[in-house]
Amino acid sequence: MATLATRPDLLLVALRRSRPRTLRARAAAAPRARGAPVPPRATRPRRVFLGLGAAFVDQLAYMASSGVPSRSFVAAARPRQGVSPVEEILKNVEWPDEFPFKPDDFSRFDESSDTVFYSAPRFVTHIDDQAIRALTKYYSQVLPPSNTPGVAILDMCSSWVSHYPPGYGQEKIVGMGMNEDELKKNPVLTEYVVQDLNLNPKLPFEDNTFEVITNVVSVDYLNKPMDVFKEMRRILKPSGLAIMSFSNRCFWTKAISIWTSTGDADHAWIVGAYFHFAGGFEAPELWYPLCRQREKARLETTLRRLLEAARRLPLARLSIFCFSVCSLLARWSLAYILGYFVTHCGRLLYL
Repeated sequence: MATLATRPDLLLVALRRSRPRTLRARAAAAPRARGAPVPPRATRPRRVFLGLGAAFVDQLAYMASSGVPSRSFVAAARPRQGVSPVEEILKNVEWPDEFPFKPDDFSRFDESSDTVFYSAPRFVTHIDDQAIRALTKYYSQVLPPSNTPGVAILDMCSSWVSHYPPGYGQEKIVGMGMNEDELKKNPVLTEYVVQDLNLNPKLPFEDNTFEVITNVVSVDYLNKPMDVFKEMRRILKPSGLAIMSFSNRCFWTKAISIWTSTGDADHAWIVGAYFHFAGGFEAPELWYPLCRQREKARLETTLRRLLEAARRLPLARLSIFCFSVCSLLARWSLAYILGYFVTHCGRLLYL
């Protein structure tokens, strides 16, 4: 689940469950990097005004941009020189000896019942069309071929759409989510389970049941992630595949504290840590489509076309045209500045 605020960069962490006999060998063979990334700094209890201010500025920025895609608030603070730090964050990681997060890191601004929060169905997509295409393309490359005998798939935190390839199907595709009306509308599911994983992280399935587990933009809402990931390991078949996809959008009040106080690269590290400390998984791999680069190219193309059109306009129309373009650029700039404020000033207030 996520807010319809800014155009997201989509990230996926995917890895397979290790075979028990080869787990130790794989762990011993994994290289240890010098100067490897350190875990995100645990945040102290958040202040009420920060949670309210973040949500307010988030929506204000979206209104200021008139729905025009803008850059990620968090990712915008990270310099991009050649290779994104997001792409490098899970390469040759030297994990700490102990789980690096504290209970406070999984607190949320809104601790009210998730069952109430998700009681009304939301028949919308929580990532944009470009991210959906990227995710569907990835699924088409890694999911078992459609209608493979004996294949079972679990779509965790599911809703009315799973973003699998068109026409995709298996004998058993189970959806687990919070809203029954949404799950009933999902055409790819053969059965579904309504369950709040934040209240009951125990998955109601036998050991070694599924070939694949998918989770779309919901890992940031799990307040008992280690329990859930250990359950995922239990119900996955050996060499089964778990895919966690997430973006730079979220419900600020429902996402866990460690997520809202860190950026894109840290998010990938956090999910990788879940897999690592749950045990029994191979080293996580990150797939990071650079959506913002395509957005920049599209914006440059639009501005170039506007300038070409301006050259063919009479003086009076040209003045009105220039005013309109300046107004549009001003709104884009305002959205960027507000996003920058949330990223930098917000993190200082978390400390």
